[in-house]
Amino acid sequence: MGCGSCSTGGGCTPNGCKSNGSCGTGGCQTMEVHDWLANLDMPSNYKPFQVTEIKFKGSRKEFFLNSDNIYLEIGELVAVEGPTGGFDVGHVSLTGELVRIQMKRRKTSLDQVTKKIYRKASEADVEKWNSAKEMEWETMHKARKMALDLRLSMKISDVDYQADKTKATFFYTAEGRVDFRELIKKMAENFRVRIEMRQIGMRQEAGRLGGIGSCGRELCCSTWLTNFKTVSTAAARYQNLSLNTLKLAGQCGKLKCCLNYELDTYLDALKDIPDRIESLDTEIGYARHQKTDIFKKIMWFSYPNDENWIPIAAARVKEIMAMNKAGKKAPNLKEEAIKVATPLVVEKTFDYENVVGQDSLTRLDERKNKNNNQNRNPNQKANPNRNQNRNRPAPGDKPLAQKPTQKPQSAKPQSAPVAKLNPNQEGTAEGGQLPEQNRNRNRNNRKKNNNRLNNNGSEIKPSGE
Repeated sequence: MGCGSCSTGGGCTPNGCKSNGSCGTGGCQTMEVHDWLANLDMPSNYKPFQVTEIKFKGSRKEFFLNSDNIYLEIGELVAVEGPTGGFDVGHVSLTGELVRIQMKRRKTSLDQVTKKIYRKASEADVEKWNSAKEMEWETMHKARKMALDLRLSMKISDVDYQADKTKATFFYTAEGRVDFRELIKKMAENFRVRIEMRQIGMRQEAGRLGGIGSCGRELCCSTWLTNFKTVSTAAARYQNLSLNTLKLAGQCGKLKCCLNYELDTYLDALKDIPDRIESLDTEIGYARHQKTDIFKKIMWFSYPNDENWIPIAAARVKEIMAMNKAGKKAPNLKEEAIKVATPLVVEKTFDYENVVGQDSLTRLDERKNKNNNQNRNPNQKANPNRNQNRNRPAPGDKPLAQKPTQKPQSAKPQSAPVAKLNPNQEGTAEGGQLPEQNRNRNRNNRKKNNNRLNNNGSEIKPSGE
């Protein structure tokens, strides 16, 4: 979907486009180019440029002759002449006068463009093209297995089928030269197509496969970058970056291409900063250089056995270096220290409404602790009078006074009323119903009293009556 065809009418928005609202091309396809001459009115006698740029899988772009003057728009599928006969299907990436500029940039003359555009891709062409693309994944894995069986030190990273299924191009990476003649014979017998082996570098492999970089966005080599410039460790040194290979290496295993993006800006800023400086000779001793802020043009120095760093302007450092060359010592750097503005820490208040109610990270832990405390005494709810029955007096004993649960308002403490229990009565008291154990104890006491009555011949009443 092109940016001009969004539902909003005013270009793509972050909700409708992958470019996060800053669309600089004519569509959302990879390696798309913005035609900035599309809205300009051409002269009446203008003849459109006959060469059209067509984009294929990966970052491959080629020029084709539009000898039949077919009206083409960016993003359309067209059937073009194949490299060795047959036809292939690709997207129109650029038309008009911009193609002439691209040819000059690539140093391609009009005589070198010989392949033609046949027609706009029909439904039959698109079906053949899609069926050929579906075969690429399975073909690549079979070819990898054949290379392992032959013990070839190579890695097949991608396969590109021609739309008419007459040719397959295998892209591979290897450290040196590989003798794959036997491999081509086996692949020709199994796949029944013309085989072409093309060696690519690690950067080109990452561009074809794609991925997400450490910045969180898609790889530059798979979206817009076409020219790969050499990246050296000097680019990291100029930008004061630590020479850590794990942080500086990209998905391809080489140094990141983005190290060159801001290199020119750093080189311009470094012109006003002295180079190769280790220490300054002052009246109280040598001050050692610690670090440099390139864009603020401030350099920090420190004296021996002193942890405080002294900020000095880069222009003043040049003057001190000239004094040291003349044999003079500079004054104390603490007297010439400049004031560095420290950033203010402002507490941000977020004005939002917590609709879900899940802003606390420990809410589940608190709920879990509550459940554990409830599960420690599982019988507490079943018998709430368990602790109360432990302190009940036995039949015949004097009742004990219970401790008050609440503090009375008066100064003198008053004991709470205690219910007297009748051993011969099977009922309830203030604490609730008597348990079965107390009932059995009452029955045993009755039997003992009856036996004593029979033996002595006198009546003995149980205590409490």
